[in-house]
Amino acid sequence: MYTSPIRYIEPVYRPPSEAHSLILPVTDGCSWNQCTFCEMYKAPQKRFRARSETEVLESIQRSADYYGNRVQRVFLADGDALVLSTRRLLTILEAIRTHMPSVRRISSYCLASNLRRKTVEELTELREAGLQLVYLGAESGDDEVLQRVNKNETFESTRSALDKLGEAGISRSVMLLNGLGGVTLTAQHADNSARLINATQPEYLATLVVSFPYGDTRLREHFPDWQPLSQHELFVEMERFLSQLELKRTVFRSDHASNWLVLKGTLNADKNALLAQVRTAIATPDAAPLRPSWARAL
Repeated sequence: MYTSPIRYIEPVYRPPSEAHSLILPVTDGCSWNQCTFCEMYKAPQKRFRARSETEVLESIQRSADYYGNRVQRVFLADGDALVLSTRRLLTILEAIRTHMPSVRRISSYCLASNLRRKTVEELTELREAGLQLVYLGAESGDDEVLQRVNKNETFESTRSALDKLGEAGISRSVMLLNGLGGVTLTAQHADNSARLINATQPEYLATLVVSFPYGDTRLREHFPDWQPLSQHELFVEMERFLSQLELKRTVFRSDHASNWLVLKGTLNADKNALLAQVRTAIATPDAAPLRPSWARAL
């Protein structure tokens, strides 16, 4: 009978690129957890709390004993591990390095607000201790959109967080939500999201389509006139966003299950090719390799 060396509280979330990572919870839930578009940590058992240092260190030791040198990547869960103090994070990173020397990459989710109290020097310490990659859900670069979805961030707070991470040498994977501004704010959502990405030049960029598998009641409490974009309008917004990007070298992925059109490339090297794919989907969707609706059952 399989017994995990780690205590998990379902459901467990991680980025698609962490499919082969050891998921190590250092917190449960999300410290903000009030974004009206997000259902990830709404289950009662996912109420936010930091796990005790003792439990986390014991989980690392048990995982080392159980998996041996098979673990090469570790993802610090749940929603925003960097809410923990720098001292505690350094203790966790040191334990991973000591007990699991085969680990080559450590990563985590992060809220931009987590970094308001962390200096570049602290983040540099974390990078030197092994934290190499942070996934930051910016969702939008537009202040009005962010306010309407109760994100508790602004263009400037997100830019500041990404700049701190970059200065510390931590790779940044930024996530944006296609369609988050709805019909009324689609243009400024696309424009200011492109402005944010251009200003920060992240190493990785991903776009997902906003979706509400459990309904959009919570969103409409803050954004009562929100109307979803049609498939065509989602492509138009994506074309507007991509056309404004001026990036040196950013790996771009739009391949989440929510996306109708899968896009993969490096920006700006593949910008023209990506735009051609989107423009084909706009002009002649029947000729584009779109996901069937059943494959987007979220």
